[in-house]
Amino acid sequence: MSKAFTTEDGQSQEEADGGAAEETLPAGVKNYMTPAGFAALQAELNHLYREERPKVVEIVSWAAGNGDRSENGDYLYGKKRLREIDRRLRYLTKRLESAEVVDPKKQQGLKKVFFGATVVYVREDGTVHTVTLVGPDEADIAQKKISWLSPVARALLKAEAGDEVTVKTAGGTEMLEVISVDYRL
Repeated sequence: MSKAFTTEDGQSQEEADGGAAEETLPAGVKNYMTPAGFAALQAELNHLYREERPKVVEIVSWAAGNGDRSENGDYLYGKKRLREIDRRLRYLTKRLESAEVVDPKKQQGLKKVFFGATVVYVREDGTVHTVTLVGPDEADIAQKKISWLSPVARALLKAEAGDEVTVKTAGGTEMLEVISVDYRL
């Protein structure tokens, strides 16, 4: 391996960056995102680039000026943190460049479930659930937002109120009855 692709301690760049890349979309799948999700990723990118990274660079520069770097905790931790920030910046940049922003507010009047829909459904055990279909980067089960690529969302796609859909889970299959479809995000 060429020295150009190794770090100061002999690791390859992939090892230094933590090995695997962050979650990627399946081939041929569009990176749909709501306006709020797009704004959140953009805010994180700006924070990392304008605030976090300059602080870490300053600490690393100061620590490097202290001499021996092999046992300098500030230097070693700072370099590691800088790699993490740079990896996240690359990821966010790629996601934002490939994003297709879909505003659910502009989808009023749709009766079927598509990206951005808020769906109320009943499971076989009688429990009622409300979920909103969003992009993978903005999914948050605590806020009842699920990725439109998840098994439940895939089963709900193109369903209307009153439809029954089958979702395949690790425990088998389950029927879900769609109660309502709304675009209120």
